[in-house]
Amino acid sequence: MTTTLASLNVKLFTDGAEKAQIVEMAKLPHIAGFTTNPSLLKKAGVKDYESYARELVAAVPDKHISFEVISDDIEEMVTQARLIATWGKNVHVKLPVINTKGESLIEAIRLLSGEGVKINVTVVTTLDQAKHATAALAGGPGGCVSVFAGRLADLGLDYKPLVETAVEAARATNGVEVIWASTREVWNVVEADRMGVHIITAPADILKKLSALGSKTAEQLSLDGVKAFYDDTQTAGLSLRAGGSGRAAAE
Repeated sequence: MTTTLASLNVKLFTDGAEKAQIVEMAKLPHIAGFTTNPSLLKKAGVKDYESYARELVAAVPDKHISFEVISDDIEEMVTQARLIATWGKNVHVKLPVINTKGESLIEAIRLLSGEGVKINVTVVTTLDQAKHATAALAGGPGGCVSVFAGRLADLGLDYKPLVETAVEAARATNGVEVIWASTREVWNVVEADRMGVHIITAPADILKKLSALGSKTAEQLSLDGVKAFYDDTQTAGLSLRAGGSGRAAAE
């Protein structure tokens, strides 16, 4: 079965922090939400986090936006999460599953979810993390478990068992969704869709390629590749002297 943009069931989120780009992507009907993180905020040159976030929510008030806490102290993270939750009805608070000391945030997630805060549990890389995060969110107002499939793949680690476990656990609840995060290529979108993942978040440059899904066969790609090499040979002015044989021809 050929996959096309129209046939995808997985929801598409844009991963980034450039305001202009987010506003541009928000105009596309197939983009359902946005995720940010401190590294993306740094790349975008954000200095006043709250002002930036409130401006972004005002510009995109009707689609999911995830903003992450920036403390490493669990108690302060909880306080920041409560603040971030006030920035808009469409806001999810990103909490890492652990802090830099390796301390679990599962109880903090359970507490905040119980208070009605919509949580996006991020940097999930193990089966236990996925199971515990899902359980902590179950019964709350709805939340997400972000599986860092791409970062596992970067190290040659098989992410499929984790994704499958996370999806199975989430689908046993009423409000928890799995996000495929750290997307590296268009194929990840197709994988996520086929594995029943609820959401995939990806950089805009990857999402913009999705319109080409199903547009060519493998045979057409082969022909296109050969034509491209030939055209580049001509424009570069490359040549080889044909004729002769043996060592003399090679010289």
